[in-house]
Amino acid sequence: MRATQSWPSAMPLGRMQLGELARQTGQTTRRLARLGTRQLGRRAAFLFINLLVAAVVMALPFIGGVAARPVAQAPLFAASVGSTTLAPADSAALVARAAPQARAQSISASHEPRTAVTVDAHPTRTYTLSSADTLWTIANFYGLTAESIAFANGITDPYHLQLGRAIVIPPSDGALYTVADGDTVDSVAARFKVAPAVIQDYNRLWLEPQNFAPGAQIFVQNAILPTLPLPPQAATTVITRPAISAPEAKAGGFLAWPVNGIITQYMWAGHTGVDIAAPFGTGLASSVNGVISQNGWVAVGGLHICVQSGNLEECYYHLSAAYLPVGTPVAAGQVVAAIGLTGVTTGPHVHWETKINGQFVNPLAVLQP
Repeated sequence: MRATQSWPSAMPLGRMQLGELARQTGQTTRRLARLGTRQLGRRAAFLFINLLVAAVVMALPFIGGVAARPVAQAPLFAASVGSTTLAPADSAALVARAAPQARAQSISASHEPRTAVTVDAHPTRTYTLSSADTLWTIANFYGLTAESIAFANGITDPYHLQLGRAIVIPPSDGALYTVADGDTVDSVAARFKVAPAVIQDYNRLWLEPQNFAPGAQIFVQNAILPTLPLPPQAATTVITRPAISAPEAKAGGFLAWPVNGIITQYMWAGHTGVDIAAPFGTGLASSVNGVISQNGWVAVGGLHICVQSGNLEECYYHLSAAYLPVGTPVAAGQVVAAIGLTGVTTGPHVHWETKINGQFVNPLAVLQP
């Protein structure tokens, strides 16, 4: 009885367990299927990338061999790189190297390549003098000092230059110097008052000591050079230009110009006079009868001279020479000075100032006293 009674109740319980087990098994199978698909995709991608990298690595030797293969038209035992020809030694492999460019002109291929020019940062140039040139106009054109050009060419008298002479223009301000027997870097540096490293660096003596051999030309940047001599003093003569370039004063009219030239700047609020350009050394004549009231150096204006006539005073600046001392009487039209480049100036000219009762006035609008 007990077995007959217990069997019917056990059957429904087994069916429920089997159903639940089947359901759980299905869910697990589906999860495993999804997980397997994702893992398979990752593994497939990983395998593909590894195969690709392996293929590239294995192909590198073949790619390098093709790239290194010489061009059919190229010579077998020489390769041209820039301006240098490379020739391998016997049984040596041909290896192309980048040839550096020559610092100045060229480097010739040899066992001991040498530069053709050493002073090459700013190479020297030559200039042929014309009748309109002065040492100062040339220096102004090239942005140098007259002393640098004079020293490079051994010029001791800058006021009488030879027409047609070819002069050397140095690379920059400094001394273009030829090494003499017994010279050392220290002695040359002491002569021009620069540090020895200045000479060594510019002329590459660290790498090319042979450039300081006797007879070699070196350049000493910013060397202290001898000052050029002042023009000879004279009361009524001019250094290089005739005195007739100064116009005669005319009574009853406007003030005569001190020199026949070109006006490069008129008087305005920021400029107290009139600038007249003329060749270096041209004579400057007094516009009035009077007395020399000033003669000497001033800041910016350089060498200057002034003539006092009653309540009128006229002054000339940037002179190369002022001929008459203070207190000397002068007549209108008399040469009292010469055009120069002293003070702050960009070329030979005179800065002409006129004052009446101590006030600046336009010289071109003043009547003769």
